[in-house]
Amino acid sequence: MAEKPKTARTALTLGAFVALGPLTIDMYLPALPTITDELETTSSAVQLTLTGTLVGLALGQLVLGPLSDRYGRRTPLLIGTTLHVLASLLVLVAPNVAVLGLLRVLQGAGAAAGAVIAIAVVRDLFDGRAAATMLSRLFLVLGVAPVLAPTIGGEVLRFTSWRGVFGLLAVYGVLLVAMGFFAVRETLPPERRSSNGVAGTLRSYGSLFHDRAYVGLVLVAGLTMAGLFAYVSGSSFVYQDEFGLDEQQFGLLFGAGAVWLIAATQLNPVLLRFFSTAKILVAGTIAGALAGAALLVLALTDTGGLFGVAVPLWAVLFAVGLALPNAPALALSRHGDKAGTAAALLGAVQFGVGAAVSPLVGILGNDAVAMGTVIVGSLVLAIVVLVVVVRPWQLADPDTDSAAVVAH
Repeated sequence: MAEKPKTARTALTLGAFVALGPLTIDMYLPALPTITDELETTSSAVQLTLTGTLVGLALGQLVLGPLSDRYGRRTPLLIGTTLHVLASLLVLVAPNVAVLGLLRVLQGAGAAAGAVIAIAVVRDLFDGRAAATMLSRLFLVLGVAPVLAPTIGGEVLRFTSWRGVFGLLAVYGVLLVAMGFFAVRETLPPERRSSNGVAGTLRSYGSLFHDRAYVGLVLVAGLTMAGLFAYVSGSSFVYQDEFGLDEQQFGLLFGAGAVWLIAATQLNPVLLRFFSTAKILVAGTIAGALAGAALLVLALTDTGGLFGVAVPLWAVLFAVGLALPNAPALALSRHGDKAGTAAALLGAVQFGVGAAVSPLVGILGNDAVAMGTVIVGSLVLAIVVLVVVVRPWQLADPDTDSAAVVAH
């Protein structure tokens, strides 16, 4: 007999694994200028190590998502997290930026297990607006982790080099493997697993591309994430090089921005009581584009100094926080029969677009104008995809009463 899962425990457990991705991305951000100097390379080359992490997250999800549909959620989760631990330990002896970039790809691939499998587990346990609500809880983690990560990284740098940050990530990964082994239960019983081989997996991906609305929602999720990663990849150089903040001050200001992302993701379940998922997604995307435009204007006119950049960025983060949980919830509600594969393609596009866009901030100059340009471009494109491809006014909103629960 099915029973309602303990949602708080589920959110905390999945959240611990989801946090590995943003911690891996963000903890070393305060050290980017230092890494540039120590490895005798350029800021753009060091930013490519961030791109490598996002590429690993994208490719890892494409592989691990279908594997979780075939072999269950638990085993791929443990294997991926173990890969992350090994890559983190090897970073301790990385001799140059090229090796660091390769190891960051492996780190991202390992962290992808938590990202994609957590979403698939949510889809195993919940449907419709209940899934959107649980995803909002997970996006709380995605908000808290960026708050803590650069601050933790900045404090670690008081006592050790930037390599010590990766040592700490390895310790966290070991703790996750232990928790996964002893505390994570399987949510996909054998009778519901896919028996497809490689050809079947490719057919599953192909069938997803035949769903116009799903493809559009995946692109919107990716472009929204691109706006977020434009901020992530450029903020350390903008705040430290352009405005003269030190590593600890940067960590605090970066965390202050992420508070707005947290607020929006936690407001989302309240808004879902009154508005459809699609309406919140549209409103968040439009608001983000307008806030990005304000940032760009203030940066171009050199108005407001540091807070002329920080305040509109906080508005962008708040708007993105409204959009981020709802695009995946709408997309996955259409393909519950292959949740792992659908979540994998979704995550791969999100991080793949982020990987493609992140270097643009460096190419355009690593300043506030460059960051604002990429944010506005990403979110305007998201609006275009919403109108032309998704057509949200045609979407049926997920039913709050359709929460699907698996047997314990």
